Amino acid sequence: MVLKKIVADKSLIAYCGLYCGACKKYLKGKCLGCHQNEESSWCKVRNCCMENSYLSCADCKDFLDQNECKMFNNFISKVFAFIFRSDRKACIDLIKEKGYGEYAHKMTSKEEMTIKR
Repeated sequence: MVLKKIVADKSLIAYCGLYCGACKKYLKGKCLGCHQNEESSWCKVRNCCMENSYLSCADCKDFLDQNECKMFNNFISKVFAFIFRSDRKACIDLIKEKGYGEYAHKMTSKEEMTIKR
C-alpha cells in the first residue's frame, strides 16, 4: 500500500479542527478527509459548518468557546479526545490565532492530526 505524502493543505482541515492531511486513514487512501467524505454525514459538527458555510468551527460567531457548543462538545467527541489525547479546542483556537494556512503548515511539520493534551 502506498502512503500519500503529508502536505500542508488548508482544505484538509476538518470542520472540528483536526488535520486530515496527517491522518493515517487519509494517508493510506482509506478516507477522503472530512470535507469530501460523504460517509461522515452523521457528524453534527460537519453538518453545522456546512449549513453555515464555515470552513471550520473557528469561523463560528455564536460561541467564543467551542466547548459551550453542544455539537462540538458531544459524547463522541469526548470519547475521541480521551482515546487519542486530542485537544480539538486547542486546534480551533490555533486556527483562530494563526489562520488556516499556518495551522496546516504546523500540523504538517509535526505530522500530527491533532494537538495533543
